[in-house]
Amino acid sequence: MTTTSALLEATDLRKTYPLPNGGSHLAADGITFTLPPGGALGIVGESGSGKTTVARMLVGLVRPDHGTITVDGAPRPAKAPRGRTARLARARQIQMVFQDPYVSLDPRLTAEQCLRSALQLHGRDTSLATGLLDQVGLGTREAGARPRHLSGGQRQRLAIARALAVDPRVLVLDEAVAALDVSIQAQILRLLDDIRRETGVALVFVSHDLAVVQHVTDEVLVMRRGRTVEQGLTRQVLSEPADPYTRLLLASVPGEGWDPADAVAARAALTQGA
Repeated sequence: MTTTSALLEATDLRKTYPLPNGGSHLAADGITFTLPPGGALGIVGESGSGKTTVARMLVGLVRPDHGTITVDGAPRPAKAPRGRTARLARARQIQMVFQDPYVSLDPRLTAEQCLRSALQLHGRDTSLATGLLDQVGLGTREAGARPRHLSGGQRQRLAIARALAVDPRVLVLDEAVAALDVSIQAQILRLLDDIRRETGVALVFVSHDLAVVQHVTDEVLVMRRGRTVEQGLTRQVLSEPADPYTRLLLASVPGEGWDPADAVAARAALTQGA
């Protein structure tokens, strides 16, 4: 997964958390990947695989113990920079959309006020709010509504619009559709694909669901117990998985002709080989 024109590059990322009993938990170890401008990378794995830790390291919410992150060839500081200008410049590099939109939405502001506030903070024309709402499929009624009066899908659309208001180079989405109904998931996935084509923003899509990742990513990185077990082109990994853990994830996705016994057998084979 190398490229001569990498927008985002993560090299040998490692993160360990202390445990109450005095031990430690290795959440991520040796995570390395590159993302080209306008590209889309999926990071997948079950709960506890370390994928969210990687996402948080990318945006600066978690400091890696080791490794580097670069954007456009420039190292991304491990510590948040001092000074308003430097902090805003850092925010414009990478934005994050969380599983729960309330994490990033101010419940006191209407959808339009939320976007205007973000635009103003970053020195952009506040009139762009209308276009952003339209871009994510929110109309006049939703523009005047506060988050509590929006549906889950509408709140996630607003969270995406707020992230885009910063005009980021990279958008990190952590289980951004996991809490939504299947039909709403499909709408959000189509929206993200459209946004990537229209704006050129690169996506890092963090998910436990390979069926979701296949719709929006070019490449995929599969994590288990903090380490990469497989990575490559999404279509190749999903059609010809090389690692037993990837085969387990695929066997666990319901679909036409799906047999839960296949997932049980895949889990047993993985346990025996561990």
